[in-house]
Amino acid sequence: MFIFSAFFLFFRSLFVSRISLVTEILVLRQQLLVLNRTVKRPRLRRQDRIFWALLSRLWKDWREALIIVKPETVIKWHREGFHLYWRWKSSAPIGRPPIDKEIRELIRRISRENPLWGAPRIQSEMRLLGFNVTEKTVAKYRVKRAKPPSQTWKTFLVNHANQIAAVDFFTIPTINFRVLYCFIVLLHGRRKIVHFNVTEHPTAAWTAQQIIEAFPEETAPRFLLRDRDQIYGEEFRLRVKGMQIEEVVTAPHSPFQNEYASHYTSSVLSGMNAFIRSLSRSFWPCALTGGCGPGSSYKRAFLSS
Repeated sequence: MFIFSAFFLFFRSLFVSRISLVTEILVLRQQLLVLNRTVKRPRLRRQDRIFWALLSRLWKDWREALIIVKPETVIKWHREGFHLYWRWKSSAPIGRPPIDKEIRELIRRISRENPLWGAPRIQSEMRLLGFNVTEKTVAKYRVKRAKPPSQTWKTFLVNHANQIAAVDFFTIPTINFRVLYCFIVLLHGRRKIVHFNVTEHPTAAWTAQQIIEAFPEETAPRFLLRDRDQIYGEEFRLRVKGMQIEEVVTAPHSPFQNEYASHYTSSVLSGMNAFIRSLSRSFWPCALTGGCGPGSSYKRAFLSS
């Protein structure tokens, strides 16, 4: 509506005398000054912004007639309109074109009538019918059938805890710089250590003998959980198989799958380190002061540790 008003005023100015126009402009400007004194910030509509943005492109003296807003504001409106135009211009549809409803229904029908067919088989049948679709499209639109959830590793351990034994090695450094290998056998049901032994030279035959000593006669568990250490050689595997024990080998670099045995070995090593540190804190005050009797610095250091 404001465009018609502007054109009306323009054509009116062609026929009205110049003195009348100057007088009218003066009166309008005086009213605008009063308006600016009374209204802090006038509210402009979208049509007003479009009008001034177009006028700034067509009339070079538009800044002199501008009162209610700053010229920078009109330039900002013009830039916003430019951005909106190019955003509309470049708003092309993103992604692949939609699949026809006929093809989608055909994929669902083939999948429903052949429940054992997977996406590759359905795709090949679609190509025979003259429809060139990708395997990903077939997998998206074929009928999904609920599968029974497979038990997780944690569920397996919980369900078969009383039938699982775990084995693990850990090393112990001695005071004379030797390295001892400690072998443990742990039952998952009560997390109980049923057998352990220490050797300086572990072999597969020695490890297999430890399994025989840990489970005499008919006490062998159903599963034996171990890691992928090379110490469990062919002789060890044959001995375990002869005892009718099924080996469960953890994944590579996954000590958390043998968590109970790993946690026990870590606890043993932490306890040994704490004991050695306590001896170190107790021995050196005694050695430096030269007294270890009652009331000596040795006793005070030992109690403080």
